[in-house]
Amino acid sequence: MAPRLLFSINVQECRKTVIGYRLSAILSVGAFLGQLVLPGVLPAQEFRESQSKVSQFALPNGLRFIVMERHQAPVVSFHTLVSAGSAEDPAGQTGIAHMFEHLAFKGTESIGTRNWAAEKRALAAAEEVGDRLAAERNKGPKADQGRIASLELDLKGAVDAAQAQADPSEFSRAIQENGGVRLNSRTTPDSSETSYSLPSNRMELWFLLESQRLTHPVFRDFYRERDAMQAEYRNNVETRALPKLQEALLATAIEAHPYRNPLLGWPSDAAQLRPADATAFFATYYVPGNIVMGIVGDVDPANVQRLAERYFGPIPAKPLPPAIRTGEPPQLGPKTVILLANSANAQPYLLIAYKRPNETHRDDLAFDVIRTILADRSSGWLYKDLVEEKRIAQGAEAVATFPAGRYANLFVFSVAPAQNHTPEENLKALDAVLARFESKPVDNETLERVKNTVRGRIARVMVSNQELAALLPQYEAVFGDWRRLFATTGELNRLTGEDLQRVAAEYFTPANRTVAYIMNVAQPGTLPAGQRGPQ
Repeated sequence: MAPRLLFSINVQECRKTVIGYRLSAILSVGAFLGQLVLPGVLPAQEFRESQSKVSQFALPNGLRFIVMERHQAPVVSFHTLVSAGSAEDPAGQTGIAHMFEHLAFKGTESIGTRNWAAEKRALAAAEEVGDRLAAERNKGPKADQGRIASLELDLKGAVDAAQAQADPSEFSRAIQENGGVRLNSRTTPDSSETSYSLPSNRMELWFLLESQRLTHPVFRDFYRERDAMQAEYRNNVETRALPKLQEALLATAIEAHPYRNPLLGWPSDAAQLRPADATAFFATYYVPGNIVMGIVGDVDPANVQRLAERYFGPIPAKPLPPAIRTGEPPQLGPKTVILLANSANAQPYLLIAYKRPNETHRDDLAFDVIRTILADRSSGWLYKDLVEEKRIAQGAEAVATFPAGRYANLFVFSVAPAQNHTPEENLKALDAVLARFESKPVDNETLERVKNTVRGRIARVMVSNQELAALLPQYEAVFGDWRRLFATTGELNRLTGEDLQRVAAEYFTPANRTVAYIMNVAQPGTLPAGQRGPQ
């Protein structure tokens, strides 16, 4: 069986909540849905009909709602998108945005507590101990290690006392007991999102709970969830070769922009996160004007607006958060990063990243189509050339937008060299495929086949309330207009083989490339010390 590459792991990690958060992400990393050869007019008809059922409104405080009527079943899907992800993590606090994924359903001052007055006192007492522990650690080499150990025990006792006053599962239990399903929270470099679905006759429960979550959150179980996040990093990144290689790739390819930081935070940062950090992040980014909500299903838009005004209208307007200032400088030459593995069984993965513009750029859809042509598992040029014909790789895939798309990012090829074949050999083969792709425009037959595949995937996306509830806020947040979702087929129809050739030639250049691979030093024939790898 071929190993799971960046493509597969990205799907596993990034789509564990709601399938489809941004259409180009679906086209890039969505599961292959087969050659759905649909006439070009069919998705256009479906899109026009679907678009006519979408409405939007904004409250005076800036909170935006995108509502879509779909009465096929008495169910409603809800999705809250906050335009704040790991890219917004403050310096020294990487991982704080991801903490909200762990804290999302922990409750409020009235939901999730056994005795709020007692819990509040216990939480304050725990933070007082935490302050003393931080002060001692901040002494650096002059810190008293015995006192640190004693304060760590005191903090654990204070946290246990606070937890004894809490019922952190009450919030999610209230949803589930009323027929709620698919409760999920996720963090990306660009956003923090929560979602679930309810029977339509329980719709008001969402308005009650979500408005309380955004106005009176309690970050209970913070330290336990911080420990869980650190364990998540150890289990999913630190001890696994490919995620560790992805982390090294980002930190090397992206020089300045915060996309270079791990979603789970750098371990030294994450270990020191405090509830006060979460409170400050929440106050800055969880403001009405920075939030978009998608509601799709068996609803009456007028009733949705009435409930929104009742429950969310009292939230005061606040200033929008500051934009990210740090831009990524141009790359001036090829980069290489090598991870050394000492296990004889280590898989020599190879990642090749090219810098590309953000998802609002005119070439965004071209990158997705290029990925489909080159890297689809069943028909991609790379798979046929490297795996089936040359047999120098066990797998060859790609993702068009990595790690996210709001800012300039990476187009990444992922290759698993076959036994007795090197990363350098596979890199040369990849270069040859790219050269062939850039030598002349893709023929019309191939391009139309790929367009039909993409149209089929788009049509499948339109079936799911949950996917649409996620996509509509995403397009509103990124493009400033949810209607861009329904313009995709028109953009696809206008895309030519010359467009794809131009994009590949412009961006897939050696100077714009970062290569990351794993070298197994436990096997004979590895490169000697100081010798350079593939450039």
